[in-house]
Amino acid sequence: MSISLEGNPALVLIDFQKGFEDISYWGGQRNNPAAEANAARLLHYWRENNLPVIHIQHCSSNPDSRLAEGQEGNEIKDLVKPLAGEPVIKKNVNSAFIGTDLKQQLDDAGISQLVIAGLTTDHCVSTTTRMAGNYGYETFLVADACATFNKVGADGQNYPAELIHDTALASLHNEFAIVMNTDELIDKLKG
Repeated sequence: MSISLEGNPALVLIDFQKGFEDISYWGGQRNNPAAEANAARLLHYWRENNLPVIHIQHCSSNPDSRLAEGQEGNEIKDLVKPLAGEPVIKKNVNSAFIGTDLKQQLDDAGISQLVIAGLTTDHCVSTTTRMAGNYGYETFLVADACATFNKVGADGQNYPAELIHDTALASLHNEFAIVMNTDELIDKLKG
């Protein structure tokens, strides 16, 4: 599987929303503070090359969630804010494919390659990446344009965000997607 501009890859930016700035709410520690900046670099490259961009916005059904519609945290962060004409697909579960027309939009546009970045690595990014791979899309996941938070396991153990991030990526790599970093991906696209 190799990525190229000729493949017209779609950039899928998942849940880069202001509500994730409340780190204590999500677990107390976050990894990869550069995720949004790397996603912005990807977005700039996609826009420069007139490639398709799709923004995914989580709209929690829990009215108290930082990501619920009507909450300030539901807004997409300024660094990757959609431009007029760029589709924004709203979802309320972990997968951007469930309860949305994402697959229909991709198929109607003849898109077979996806580049995924977003928050959080082990939840919505992982679930969407798994489904993309299962649907047969050539999927590329940008490790340094994703991030997550600490998680507490069933045994009460607190697992650090970097460990959660790394193991989520490891379970996706070469099974559901090719995992690479921003520079590597852009270099491959430049040929």
